[in-house]
Amino acid sequence: MNGLVYTSGQIAIDPATGSIDAQGVEAQTEQVIRNLKAVLNAAGSGLEKVVKTTCFLQSMGDFAAFNAVYEEYFTGKPARSCVEVSKLPKGALVEIEAVAVIQS
Repeated sequence: MNGLVYTSGQIAIDPATGSIDAQGVEAQTEQVIRNLKAVLNAAGSGLEKVVKTTCFLQSMGDFAAFNAVYEEYFTGKPARSCVEVSKLPKGALVEIEAVAVIQS
């Protein structure tokens, strides 16, 4: 039976340090996707099984740089919403939450 996993928003916290060490939207997007991948794997899913993402950017001016990294990982092109927000936790530049298929 197939199910879904709904993740909370992931920001660029480095699990080794507990802080945001990545500088710039590209580096933060890479860390966010590594964090999201770990959450999905723990739930029995993966990036390739994502059907919907919601992406939050501190500045929509960073969209092209964010999208260049995003497209490397989400090759299946899941449905996506992307919005600019005034602030993210811990001063993050990007946050991504996802809905993905899990196998049971």
